[in-house]
Amino acid sequence: MPEGHTVHRLAETFEALFVGHEVAVTSPQGRFRAGAAMVDGRQVGAAEAFGKQMFVRFDDVVRFDDVADQRWLRVHLGLYGAWTFASDGSRDIVHAIGAPRKRVSETETALPPDGERGAVAGFPPQPRGQVRVRILSGHAVADLTGPTACEVVTTLEKDAVVARLGPDPIRADAEPARFREAVARSRTPIATLLMDQGVLAGVGNIYRAEALYRARLAPMSSGRSLPSQTVDALWADLVVLMRDGVRTGRIVTTRPEDRGPAAAPLDEQGRVRAPRRGAARQNTDADPGAVPREQSFYVYQRDGLPCRVCGTTVALTELAGRKLYWCPGCQR
Repeated sequence: MPEGHTVHRLAETFEALFVGHEVAVTSPQGRFRAGAAMVDGRQVGAAEAFGKQMFVRFDDVVRFDDVADQRWLRVHLGLYGAWTFASDGSRDIVHAIGAPRKRVSETETALPPDGERGAVAGFPPQPRGQVRVRILSGHAVADLTGPTACEVVTTLEKDAVVARLGPDPIRADAEPARFREAVARSRTPIATLLMDQGVLAGVGNIYRAEALYRARLAPMSSGRSLPSQTVDALWADLVVLMRDGVRTGRIVTTRPEDRGPAAAPLDEQGRVRAPRRGAARQNTDADPGAVPREQSFYVYQRDGLPCRVCGTTVALTELAGRKLYWCPGCQR
C-alpha cells in the first residue's frame, strides 16, 4: 500500500498537470460512470493529500468561486490502486525521467515512450487495464485503476473525512500536539498507534518499522508509557523522513555510517539470498548514486539478517494483521 509521501507526490503531479484546465472525466471500466458525470467538463482547481487520501477539486467553469458548488474526487489507493499518467509531449511528466508516462503506486516507474522521446503516438493512449477513472485535458491524461475508495464528495463531506484523520507529518498545517495527546492516553502498543490513520495520517509499514528502530523504541510499548519528549522526537523524525520521501520519491532511513558496503543479503550458507516475493522496490533503484535498496532500511524486510548496528538477528512479528520488523537488541 502506498505510504503518505507517494500520495503527496501524486497531488503534486495533479497540481502540475491539471490545475487550471477543463477536463473530460470518464469511466472506461464503467463502474464509476455516475461519479465521472458529476465532474466531467469542470476545471481542476486543486489537489491535496491528507495521509493516504488524495482529493482533487473540480470547479464549475462559471461559478468556480462558489464553495458550495465545488466537488472533490476522493481516492484511496489501498493495496492495488495506481495512477498512470501520459502527456502529448508538450508537458513534462513530473518526476518521470526520459519518458512521458508514469505509474504511481507503491513504487513509481518510468515507462518507455510509444514513439519519439517527448511525444506519444496517438495521444491520448488507449486505457490499459480496468481503468476506473480517466481524467483528460488537452495535453495530459491520468488513469486510475484498482483503488480501494473512489467517490465524488462535497467540500463538507471532504472536510468530514479529513477531520477523522490524525495529523500528517508532511503537511505544513499539521498539529503534532494531537499526535502526542492521542498516544499519551492510549494503552495500545506504539507500533499499532503509528499505523492508526486516526492517530497519525500517512505512515505505513515501512515508515512504522523504521521510525521505531531509529527511536530505539520497543514496538509493544504502550503509548501512555512513553515520555512526551520521546513521542515528540518520533514525530520530528517522521517529519524529516517523510518529507524527504516526497522530495526524492524513495524511502531511505539508514544513516550513511550504518550502511556498510553495498552487497546483496546472504543466507545462512553464505549464498546470495533471493529477493522475497513482494520485496519493496524504489523508483530510483537504477539511478546513479542512489542508495541501493539493500542499504535503505534498518529492519524492514530484513528479518533473519543481522542488525546493522548491534548484530542481533532482526525479528518479524505479526501485529494487527500486518508484519512488524524490529531488532530485539536495539529496541528493548
